Amino acid sequence: MKNSEYVEQALALIDTHLSSVQSREVLSGSEVSDLLLDIRLLLMQFESLEEPAAARS
Repeated sequence: MKNSEYVEQALALIDTHLSSVQSREVLSGSEVSDLLLDIRLLLMQFESLEEPAAARS
């Protein structure tokens, strides 16, 4: 996957969750944790693809 695809996936994930909780006043800690963990997993996938390229420089 290209870098921009990971960024697009992360943004889509954020947008999806924001639209589902936008009208609520209170969010549970587990909902916030789930969203942050999903974003973290996407970023870790992105980072693992970048490491071999950095090592070749």
